[in-house]
Amino acid sequence: MNPAFWKDKRVFLTGHTGFKGAWLSFWLAEMGAKVTGYALPPHTEPSLFNEISPDMEINSISGDIRDLNALAAALEHSKAEIVIHMAAQALVRDGYDDPVNTYSTNVMGTVNILEACRKTKGIRAILIITTDKCYENNEWVWGYRENEPMGGHDPYSSSKGCAELVVSAYRRSYELIAATARAGNVIGGGDWSKNRLLPDIIRAVLSGSKVELRNPEAIRPWQHVLDCLHGYLTLCEALYERGQAVAEGFNFGPYEFDAKTVAWMLERFLKCVGLPPLYDKQPGNHPHEARYLKLDISKAVSTIGWKPVWNAEKAIDMTAQWLNDMQAGKKISLICQTQIQEFMDAAAKTLHYNVRCRGRRPRRPA
Repeated sequence: MNPAFWKDKRVFLTGHTGFKGAWLSFWLAEMGAKVTGYALPPHTEPSLFNEISPDMEINSISGDIRDLNALAAALEHSKAEIVIHMAAQALVRDGYDDPVNTYSTNVMGTVNILEACRKTKGIRAILIITTDKCYENNEWVWGYRENEPMGGHDPYSSSKGCAELVVSAYRRSYELIAATARAGNVIGGGDWSKNRLLPDIIRAVLSGSKVELRNPEAIRPWQHVLDCLHGYLTLCEALYERGQAVAEGFNFGPYEFDAKTVAWMLERFLKCVGLPPLYDKQPGNHPHEARYLKLDISKAVSTIGWKPVWNAEKAIDMTAQWLNDMQAGKKISLICQTQIQEFMDAAAKTLHYNVRCRGRRPRRPA
């Protein structure tokens, strides 16, 4: 990802008030992009967006992606060159509780942003964010590739599989330069969502309660939020410069050896914050959740030159550092700025090393 590419680029970003959206808004603004954000108010308290928004220059619009007319008007007014659609109902458990809102937001919201893009001139790249859960999960031991069937056991996962089909139809019917990004189990400082593993752990830590896990042996591809967003930005650059050649679906996740169990992630995090790695198995019956899920990222590596920078241990360490810095009273926007700079420094070293390696197999990055 080339930071200089983003200076003065006009970006329309939906879902900018969410966890990943707030990080991306801040990063884009730091690089000099002209960002218009469109989203509902933050749904958590505290909220990362509310904490850092006074320190970033973006045009923030409060709006619902299910309102096509308001969305289209905001997009037209932004004169965007690049559209990144992140607004979604993003939680599996909430999908079980409210499937109608989940489908209307994730499916029709995607239809609306693509329809607005179709009727707006000057857009050079469209990126729709879905999830690793869009695949028909057969609990395979190998990573899913981009040509695997879409599916989804639960309403949330199914809605994201539907969104992938919507993007494919719009791309082929109207020749939109639109790609999808599939990632999941993203961790990092500032995520306060309910019914999400790491935020639930952090809440337990801060309240002095014992941590409870639903599925401690479930395996997930843990990745820091900056690694994930780095993939999104790299793909947007490729779309802008190469057009239809890369207007496809792409997986963004860690290397295969960084797919770890929930219990491993908990123990690593608690160790980082100086607590004993103890937990209880959450009692009662719970909705179905996949026990095994990995992504094959070879397409992103070979096609657009993206690769993970921080491994799972580093991702957890940086999340714990973010929390420790927050508790120490450091300004949250400064914490985010520092971590972005550290990530970019590591990315530059990784790229430099791989260039020097030439044809030799690169070692696992630190």
